Amino acid sequence: MKTYLCPQAITIVDARKGTLQQIFLLLLLTFFFGFTQAQELVFKNPVLEAGNAGADGAVYRFSNVRPGGSTAVDVLVTISGRSSNLVSLSDIDMVTTGHGKAFQPQIAYNNGTTPDGNSNWYMEFSFSFVQAGTNTRLNVDSFRLTALDIDGNGDRINEWVSFYNQRMYMLEENSVLRVSTVSADMVTNAPVEGRMFEGPTQNFSNIDTNATAVMVTNYFQGLNTFKMRVGGNSTGSNGAADRMYSFWFRSFSFTSAVQFQLPLVLLGFDATLKNKNTELTWVTGMEKELSHFMIERSTNGADYTQVGMVVAGGNSSVKTNYSFTDPSALTAKGVVYYRLKMVDMNGKFQNSQVRLIRIGEATQTLSIAAYPNPAVNEVRITLPNSWQNQPVNFTFYNTNGQAVKSMTTAKASQTETMGLSELNAGIYIVKVTSGNETAIQRIVKAK
Repeated sequence: MKTYLCPQAITIVDARKGTLQQIFLLLLLTFFFGFTQAQELVFKNPVLEAGNAGADGAVYRFSNVRPGGSTAVDVLVTISGRSSNLVSLSDIDMVTTGHGKAFQPQIAYNNGTTPDGNSNWYMEFSFSFVQAGTNTRLNVDSFRLTALDIDGNGDRINEWVSFYNQRMYMLEENSVLRVSTVSADMVTNAPVEGRMFEGPTQNFSNIDTNATAVMVTNYFQGLNTFKMRVGGNSTGSNGAADRMYSFWFRSFSFTSAVQFQLPLVLLGFDATLKNKNTELTWVTGMEKELSHFMIERSTNGADYTQVGMVVAGGNSSVKTNYSFTDPSALTAKGVVYYRLKMVDMNGKFQNSQVRLIRIGEATQTLSIAAYPNPAVNEVRITLPNSWQNQPVNFTFYNTNGQAVKSMTTAKASQTETMGLSELNAGIYIVKVTSGNETAIQRIVKAK
């Protein structure tokens, strides 16, 4: 999953509470994008139309999501993939809780109980708008999609959702959702950009449309198909990994909404260990009213502290290089996680994807770390310190013990990146060797 960051935003206060200037801005958005004209879509009574219930390729028809006689629209919802076979569909559309007009899938991981350690999972749904009672695709001029209650279980699990091809999205000004830009391959294999919204572990009661801190409204135009992923993260064993999600195809009032324009592109972000210091480097391809970068560090992958700041160029349409040195390696040991907090001139911010390094004497451990895991297109493998600048061999084995991929680097960095696009989805063991030393790691390749 390739991640970029997009911190530029416009703050929009609810017109009922706002100034004339803010009301005028809302009218401009209505005129140019037609967002307030979009008709609510109603998802009820799905019928399995093809495939096996809950399996990849299963197609469910939601009839008459937009009524209108000869112009009525159905939606075909297809399960187009999942991160691993540990992910299962408990219910395609729950009706015993939440909101009857919303699309409310229930997704379980590992039979509802997460194992020890970090886990990440998702199920992917593809939506096709079709003429009512047929499979003939129709373009929908515009529609809104609000994800409600993106939260956690109050302990070790938090939910996340991602959408693709939206024009804009809206958050509450005090939103607790973390946002990043992701890229995924559609049926055409063309890269399609989308947004991931990751909730907190905090549990918000019920599926409350007033809980705007954990909801997001997306705006779409002129589409006959789009997709979303619904998933979760865990940091340890917990029995609440059977999660219900609620997607209502309409918008709601925010107290002080933030409309994101997404002008910034983060082209690269890397972390390396050099001379007992962590060196972070990153490159932007476009900046608009960008103020600064806060460098954040974590030792558990969940709780981050700020360790430095780098002033941004502000406005640029060319590649700009940045760097930061963190001397934490002098005292820290184990795996350390880094991310960028990218802040615009108005104080709005978003986080980058995470980079990790391993700190400590190699004689203490010969283990390796893989991130992300599950992985989609590539995986980053962090090596022991003594293996750096040495020849290192990587071999991937499938569950039958067959070697399916091999690579050798003559002078290894602390973190090496492996492409996985040629491998089928499933579980693999990567064996990494340097001289007479060997370490192994289990990796899940997602679709």
